[in-house]
Amino acid sequence: MAVRSRDRIDVIAEQWRRERPNLDVEALALVGRLFRVVELAEAELAPPLRAHGLDSGWFDLMAALRRAGPPYELHPTELMATTMLTSGGMTKRIDRLVGAGLVERRPDPGDGRATLVRLTRRGKRIADAALETHIAGDERLLGALSQAERRTLDVLLRKLLAALDNRR
Repeated sequence: MAVRSRDRIDVIAEQWRRERPNLDVEALALVGRLFRVVELAEAELAPPLRAHGLDSGWFDLMAALRRAGPPYELHPTELMATTMLTSGGMTKRIDRLVGAGLVERRPDPGDGRATLVRLTRRGKRIADAALETHIAGDERLLGALSQAERRTLDVLLRKLLAALDNRR
């Protein structure tokens, strides 16, 4: 393991230790680092997606359709579950993707009241290209970690996510 370097979260934790020495701020620092990692990762991953004409929200929806497998379609409620958007947010995002020619709506042949959202051919091509770009970006983000450190981080994050998901 590399020598520990100071970051802005250390400064915040030190300030709280000075001001409130009766509190253990270790959890605050760790969660702060998780939020900071997400913030920085999003900032780094967004520009390469924009080169494909996508923002991260569009990519998330298109990736959900792409990984669904042929015919690359899902009901809006299934998309909401996989992207964690509200109904209104999902409708807006689908409308924009339809307008861009990346997805299409079609009636569900199994349920006349339902609609399916499907990737267009162009949408599939862009989703595939953007996925390769996104994975390369993920690799760059994790470049500071060894394979063993990545596995350890994965195990720990899985454990934390499982505990948080079980609270819902």
